[in-house]
Amino acid sequence: MSTGHRGLLVTFDGPAGAGKSTAVRLTARYLEDRGLATHTTAEPSQQVLGTIARNNTDTFRGLSLACLVAADRYRHLETELRPYKRAGGIVLCDRYVASSLVLQRMDGVPLDFLVGLNAHADLPDLAVLLTVEPSVAVERVAVRGAHTRFHQGIASAEQEVAFYEEAATWLTSRGVPLLTVDTTDAAESEVAAHIGARITRLAATAGTRAAEA
Repeated sequence: MSTGHRGLLVTFDGPAGAGKSTAVRLTARYLEDRGLATHTTAEPSQQVLGTIARNNTDTFRGLSLACLVAADRYRHLETELRPYKRAGGIVLCDRYVASSLVLQRMDGVPLDFLVGLNAHADLPDLAVLLTVEPSVAVERVAVRGAHTRFHQGIASAEQEVAFYEEAATWLTSRGVPLLTVDTTDAAESEVAAHIGARITRLAATAGTRAAEA
């Protein structure tokens, strides 16, 4: 795949029930309709380490799960994220480092340990943070069913939202462009269009810089 412009890594993070997977899918469609080469993926990945992490959150906890998720992330970067980006594609990743700074903290792992563990992971070109009112998040999770033990009612939803606010501060402190979108009352198509428009502008800017390089 060669697109003639510099690729991008765009990450989607946020509390359970915020609509990350739907936003990734609809944003990819928005970009593809405008002729932009897009690759969608998720973490934990579909590779061996990611499959173990995703399917065994009741077995692995705390430090062991944090290390497993980080190991999968580095492998994901080596084999999928970086190659697609180098080829000029726009990579949309459902969950990335911000999610680790939240979910693994909810699992009792200190923030400084998590920051160190993920210190060599590539920073995204744009971090999309989806937010949602905790009560609405709980309702949405109840409808679809909880995917992991981390989502156990209003108390965990409130904690997750608070930790994502801190993760947003961490991202901006490292110079990562951040796009925060409240999905509480927004239509899914409107969310995707808003995100897609921002990525389209970013891709155009990246393309100009690549041409001038």
